[in-house]
Amino acid sequence: MTTRATLSVILIAKNEEAHIVECLKSVAFADEIIVIDSGSTDDTVALARQSGAIVTVTPDWPGFGIQKNRALAQATCDWVLSLDCDERITPGLATEIAAILTLPGASDAYAIPRLSEFCGRFIRHSGWWPDPVVRLFRRGAGRFTDAAVHEKVEVAGKVGQCRAHMLHFPYDGLSDWIDKMNRYSSAAAQIKYDAGRTSSAWGALMRGCWTFFRAYVLRRGFLDGWQGVVLAAGSGAGSFFRYAKLIALKENRKREDC
Repeated sequence: MTTRATLSVILIAKNEEAHIVECLKSVAFADEIIVIDSGSTDDTVALARQSGAIVTVTPDWPGFGIQKNRALAQATCDWVLSLDCDERITPGLATEIAAILTLPGASDAYAIPRLSEFCGRFIRHSGWWPDPVVRLFRRGAGRFTDAAVHEKVEVAGKVGQCRAHMLHFPYDGLSDWIDKMNRYSSAAAQIKYDAGRTSSAWGALMRGCWTFFRAYVLRRGFLDGWQGVVLAAGSGAGSFFRYAKLIALKENRKREDC
């Protein structure tokens, strides 16, 4: 008889009432679901508990990597599946994960393709697809980097590849995308500033233009309709503002030192 390993699903959340129920519904097959909430003011916590999750509320926000490691520390099962609240496990992926949990020779971790939606369209170009992310791993074999943003799982062992994909609904419309791009560019600029990086206005402009060209031409964003145009332009703007904000941080520091 084949023995099935157990599975913990871990999430971090804040004000995710619009997404968390569907996300948790898609992983109802898991043995335990752990949610770390960083102070939601909506019904996220109540909805997560109603969906069967074990919820812990933290008083602070240390950044994505550290917060996800807090969730990981609470996992008790053989395997861990890390999700964001705006992601969904498809039935095909659930079947594939169930099969992995019975494999005696399974890899130590698996990258999962992610199909993302933007303004009503699933994006299959523009650098958005297949967007493999390591999310499934043996407990003890993986850990998140401590990065404030753009954290990733570091794995000690072999990484395999899932064939089925998850769904990703990262933005609640165009305005939400613009807001997040603004916040992420600020965080990225701060990280570069702390690391001693520098830039110039010309350099910021060239980085922005290159990012647009790469997304729209090299990564065939022109095949993604009007959404592809918006994504490429926004990606270029995000890159530009990341380095423009780095310049501003440097100038502010100079004025403070005067």
